[in-house]
Amino acid sequence: MTDITNDNVVDSGTGEPAEPSRRDFLIVATTALGAVGAAATVWPLIDQMNPDAATLASGAPLDFDLSRVEPGQQIIVMWRATPIFIINRPDAALKELQTKEHQAILSDPNSTVRQQPRYAENWHRSIKPEYAVLIGICTHLGCIPDFRPNPVKSTDWPGGYFCPCHGSKYDLAGRVFKGVPAPYNLPVPPYHFPDDKTLRVGENPAGESFSMTEILQM
Repeated sequence: MTDITNDNVVDSGTGEPAEPSRRDFLIVATTALGAVGAAATVWPLIDQMNPDAATLASGAPLDFDLSRVEPGQQIIVMWRATPIFIINRPDAALKELQTKEHQAILSDPNSTVRQQPRYAENWHRSIKPEYAVLIGICTHLGCIPDFRPNPVKSTDWPGGYFCPCHGSKYDLAGRVFKGVPAPYNLPVPPYHFPDDKTLRVGENPAGESFSMTEILQM
């Protein structure tokens, strides 16, 4: 399995990464939830010690060190050539996801459509409430939604994801809003936590069975 532990951070002033090696690499991007209303900032990190493209494409499980994700922050990793959003959701975001007012604006608040493993069929659509693990592909036409976690009271925006292509919106559990082009919630890949500090994408918990082919639409 791929182990993402020794990435080289780009220069935060120039935004330019160091020259990568000739080997295939995995792009990991972080997006931080700033102070009130602050715009999100993205820094790409590049791992030069990954398997070749054939190994990644085969769907080999990928390990990620959770200590690198601060509360309110999103990290993006690539698994099977697919962006995976890993979000450390703060308490305020988790409380918002559970309110009746919030659930009333969602198309499928209870995840009745099979867009996730059975172990993620809950209000937070995850194994651990604080960590969301989502496939970052809009279920409308396959664009990658923007991470916009900061609530905006003047527009009733509760925080979540916005797809700039056609305006689809999702909350921080990947649940789609009503009245947008996207028909389904963002998919959840198979994953589990082998220990308290590690997330493993591409492998189910012991005793569970879930395949990406079971997802209705991605």
